[in-house]
Amino acid sequence: MHISKKLAEAYASGTPAFSFEFFPPKTSQGVQNLYDRMDRMHDLGPSFVDVTWGAGGSQSHLTCEMVHFAQTVVGLETCMHLTCTDMAKEKVDGALSEAYKAGCTNILALRGDPPRDTEKWEAIEGGFRYALDLVKYIKAQYGDHFDIGVAGYPEGCDDQKDQDILMEHLKQKVDAGGTFIVTQMFYDVDNFCAWVDRCRAEGITVPIVPGIMPIQTHAAFLRRANGMQCKIPQNWIDALEPIKNDDAAVREVGKGLVAEMCRRIIHHGVLALHFYTMNLAQSTKMVLEELNLVSQGGTPTKKALPWRQSLGLSRREEDVRPVFWKNRHKSYVARTQDWDEFPNGRWGDSRSPAFGELDAYGIGLKGTNEQNIKTWGKPETLRDISDIFVRFLQNDLKTLPWSEAPVTDEAQDIKNELIDLNRRGLLTITSQPSVNGAKSSDPVHGWGPPGGYVYQKAYLELLISPALITELIDRIDRTQTMTFHAVDKAGDARTNSSSEGPNAVTWGVFPGKEIVQPTIVETVSFLAWKDEAFRLGTDWANCHPAGSPSRQLIDYIMNNWYLINIVDNDFHSSGGIFDLFDGLQVQELDGPLESSKPTVNGLSPKPIAELNGTHKVTDNKVFEEVLN
Repeated sequence: MHISKKLAEAYASGTPAFSFEFFPPKTSQGVQNLYDRMDRMHDLGPSFVDVTWGAGGSQSHLTCEMVHFAQTVVGLETCMHLTCTDMAKEKVDGALSEAYKAGCTNILALRGDPPRDTEKWEAIEGGFRYALDLVKYIKAQYGDHFDIGVAGYPEGCDDQKDQDILMEHLKQKVDAGGTFIVTQMFYDVDNFCAWVDRCRAEGITVPIVPGIMPIQTHAAFLRRANGMQCKIPQNWIDALEPIKNDDAAVREVGKGLVAEMCRRIIHHGVLALHFYTMNLAQSTKMVLEELNLVSQGGTPTKKALPWRQSLGLSRREEDVRPVFWKNRHKSYVARTQDWDEFPNGRWGDSRSPAFGELDAYGIGLKGTNEQNIKTWGKPETLRDISDIFVRFLQNDLKTLPWSEAPVTDEAQDIKNELIDLNRRGLLTITSQPSVNGAKSSDPVHGWGPPGGYVYQKAYLELLISPALITELIDRIDRTQTMTFHAVDKAGDARTNSSSEGPNAVTWGVFPGKEIVQPTIVETVSFLAWKDEAFRLGTDWANCHPAGSPSRQLIDYIMNNWYLINIVDNDFHSSGGIFDLFDGLQVQELDGPLESSKPTVNGLSPKPIAELNGTHKVTDNKVFEEVLN
């Protein structure tokens, strides 16, 4: 979506929009750290992010890669900086083509700074001299595909302090096709407000987005302000100077100063704030919380769908996904990136799209062996494993091998039941409670347009001992409302689903729209997820040395246990899915799994071979093709 349209929505609703700037790091580890931070900062709810461009395109490849990652994988509306400095037309064409293919529809057109070894800015042969030339060229080549942002300088720029000249240049850039203005950083609010008034008097009517630099440390604050020749208000100097050696105090006081500056900007009628994050999150998050623009937990205030959307070129209309990747959206995007089209309105024929291979980037377990051992320890018994899952549910751990992010607020409704299952050796991977007509504005369960109602069926996915799977399936069969799919690593797959088609587990009803069914359970997709789920567990095992108790334990679970998903199709029911597990547990949580004998109320369970043959997925020709 164009930034100018997002800003128009902010003005129409009266709710300020905010956005973040990132720059390409210098090291590969820095890039990965930034990607993780961008992923987390998505949940703060920015209207867009932008990615800077090194002088002369020195980091152009990384800028384009970051734009693709933010737009397609993280699902952030992204604006790519593009400068004239040392940029031949061919290089500009290449950058615009990459942005287009990534689904990016916003460009910030800048002249840029001269290279470090050049005192005076000069255009190269065949290049562009001014940002105005770049604006005209983008407009001529791409029409209205790109929203084109331009820079504004309330306090002047390095080589031009005459505001009359700068205002004339700004008007020319807007008249040539600029659709929004992003300003240089400043701290003098009175000057900024006067500058905005002058822009409007000159006939510049496009949205103006003020550049806000949060305060990290006193030294960095002075360095950046002096480097940009920003005027620092005296009361800021008086507030920060006495505590300049206490970084925590500087951040706390700086939060208040910057937040008050933002309030004054908003009060003047400017409903947009652009934060120069310096690739850091905390100071920006503190200001946003002070302004009550995000929740204290840092979760989005609204969601278009119950899962995070990709904004890639061909994925913007995608609105249906299997529930299995609920906690691994980056993996799902990676495994489906080569699809020609994406589900819109309905899942369609599940046998036609192929899920990508597991060796693609971003699918395996993240982190080094040392990091993962530090996070999850060295489990030697099933109780150790179950404690890891319980700690995750209690927010003591932020990730599991099968979950990229902390447990969601939604899980609070069933948190106690999930903890109880895991303490009995039933290892839960994904879950959701039933919801019967929550408003789309509900802060926990809500999604979609205003004025609607959302529904969902109770869903549970877990790893279960083979000694318990038969009894569990028998219990499911005795219900009238529950369906399941179960599979082990070797591919022994079973289901009681009577249809190959999808089973919607979330849906919404909204004014003037057809019923939306964005999350489904479907057998072929589950078998694709099965490969990934067991691969993640094996990756976890391989973090530990060969022959170690931890590696043997995790490998045993991966090689012998079943992955099962259960849907309670009665969305009026609130706890029936957990009643299935009454009395089920792995008896010897503290002993070796090979010698433990799980029981059901003290009785040995039936072997899985005694299951009714109609449950075997391999009895169905379609699934024989999938599994073979």
